[in-house]
Amino acid sequence: MKISIIGAGNMGGAIARGLAQGSLVAPSEITVTAATQRTLDAIKKCNGEINTTTDNLAAVKEADIVVLAVKPRLTDRIAAEIKPAIRGDQILVSVAAGVSFRHLESLFCAPGCSPALFRVIPNTAVAVGESMTSVASYRATPEQERLILSLFDELGKSMMIEERLMEAATALGSCGTAFALRYIRAAMEGGIEMGLSAVQAREMVAQTVKGAAELLLRNHTHPEEEIDKVTTPGGITIKGLNEMERAGFTSAVIRGLKVSK
Repeated sequence: MKISIIGAGNMGGAIARGLAQGSLVAPSEITVTAATQRTLDAIKKCNGEINTTTDNLAAVKEADIVVLAVKPRLTDRIAAEIKPAIRGDQILVSVAAGVSFRHLESLFCAPGCSPALFRVIPNTAVAVGESMTSVASYRATPEQERLILSLFDELGKSMMIEERLMEAATALGSCGTAFALRYIRAAMEGGIEMGLSAVQAREMVAQTVKGAAELLLRNHTHPEEEIDKVTTPGGITIKGLNEMERAGFTSAVIRGLKVSK
């Protein structure tokens, strides 16, 4: 199974490095393209077995799976370049946010040549193998869906959703990284005000958030169940929660998510 990743920027490069460290695809079966040799040299420095080239067309010709990891504004131009090499038996995966299946179909599909299409939205934690990746498919078989999910599961956790939910998933899973980090920053500032050093506060808050997330993922519980375990009558936790709610914590989070769609 050969995979060509068109675009070796932050996301494309992270996907390539993550897949190369996994068990499903050998590094020698991964090809990454970029406009500059400098970008490709950085990929080679991380893993010398990954193939690199500035020739998008050649990379696509050899691929079973083509991952389009360019900025949305470049999608049309790159599509015009690689369309002559697209085959009906290929899988085309777009990482470009906001580019619909309808538009991808107009760019890449022709009578007698209609590859399976996927829209994929990872987040920046793909760089450390902890991405939450949302996946939608169009004209794909169940086997192809399982394949793409298994590939992105090697980069964290993936979930198949309907295309109509991609905007909501982007707000939670992609923008959500920034929202979670903003909470961490605020909690750090509170810790520093109470006397902790910046390093101590960062480590305490980051590990606490990581642990809280693991409780939900492993126990499959609702957040309120885990909150109840640390919230005693008249205790300090409930006082803190109530003060946050008086300041509009929950409503602020919901409003922020909704305007991010």
